[in-house]
Amino acid sequence: MTSVANLQPEPAPILACTISRDVQNFDLLIDDMEVELGENWGDLSFEDALVFFDQPDAASLEFVAIAVDGKDEGDLTRISEIIRAAKAKEIKVILIADQVSPIALHQLLRLGAEDFVPYPLPEGALHEAIERIRKPAPVAVAPQPVPVAVPTEGVAPGFKAKGDRNGVVLPVHSLSGGAGASTFAANLAWELATVDKNGPRVCLIDLDFQYGSAATYLDLPRKETVFELLSDMEAADSDTLLQAMLTFNDRLSVLTAPSDMLPLDIASPADIGKLIDMAQQNFDFVVIDMPRTIVAWTETVLTRAHVYFSLLELDLRSAQNVLRLLRALKAEGLPHEKLRYVLNRAPKFTDLAARGRVRRMAESLDISIELQLPDGGLQVTQANDHGLPLAETAAKNPLRKELQKLAKSIFDLNKAAEAGRG
Repeated sequence: MTSVANLQPEPAPILACTISRDVQNFDLLIDDMEVELGENWGDLSFEDALVFFDQPDAASLEFVAIAVDGKDEGDLTRISEIIRAAKAKEIKVILIADQVSPIALHQLLRLGAEDFVPYPLPEGALHEAIERIRKPAPVAVAPQPVPVAVPTEGVAPGFKAKGDRNGVVLPVHSLSGGAGASTFAANLAWELATVDKNGPRVCLIDLDFQYGSAATYLDLPRKETVFELLSDMEAADSDTLLQAMLTFNDRLSVLTAPSDMLPLDIASPADIGKLIDMAQQNFDFVVIDMPRTIVAWTETVLTRAHVYFSLLELDLRSAQNVLRLLRALKAEGLPHEKLRYVLNRAPKFTDLAARGRVRRMAESLDISIELQLPDGGLQVTQANDHGLPLAETAAKNPLRKELQKLAKSIFDLNKAAEAGRG
């Protein structure tokens, strides 16, 4: 006869835990954890976390969500120990931060947290963070033969800051995930830097402090001095900016994203304004790779921009995001007319049906899509993975040709404008 004990189902394994001083201070986190994990999660205090990691039940943990707020900054040593212990047990860490200073957050992120989500939690942010940490590591693919980049590690720009320039500011902003803004920014900057035999002085500034990929696309290291620059902009000058930059192939100066994931508000609007002003004073063209998120200093960049490239694709999410962005800019009285819409992966000339969709999309949004870029295909991904511009790996790629034309037109327009002023 089967005993009653044998009929009891085994308790479901705990897949995740929240760790905080008081989880009731993070009610949105409780709701999202229940949505994502049902009953397969638990809650721990800072005091109990280290003890639990040594228990058998901890073996099933996929991740912990460590939630901290401003009151926890005096307890960073214990929180740091929890992160180190989790990493030692191969438990992934998502950091949830509410009004934590950038310095404290940077200290915690450097210990190895896989992801960071601000609190209050944006809709779907925890789900996206969990998906990212669950994603398996990419399988290595045999690389295609490509030209070898000239080693540039540790090389700062080879000129002194004189403040004798008045650079053209060209921000690049993606209106939907995967629209190709970083690829556009890196390749446009390189095409501008090589547009002429005695090319202009060009810099690329990566302002996506969390997921910036300019360093990856140009095979450059991320310098610790970038964080030092951003965290003390009041004391920074043009020499400090140049020392934080790296040079790609002796032609393009790059300020990469910081080596660690940082909150976007680590820099204030005044800080970003000063950064752009210093870059303008020392470069002819300043290409800025913007984060997709609208932040307090987006207005600062927009007001200083000569042209604000906005990349979109031929889909509904891009159309909806254009409407949202325009509505926000108009409500604040900001110069939305500076936006220049760039359609990436545009349909071919012979695809009349798709080109009709492009026309109807522009008409319905009441915008002008001034630039349509062809799909560069697999060569674009390969160039990015090898840390080289398309011009160096696939000079005849249709996307590269369009970017080359764009850089030439920008260079010629600026040259004509300077001649007119002269």
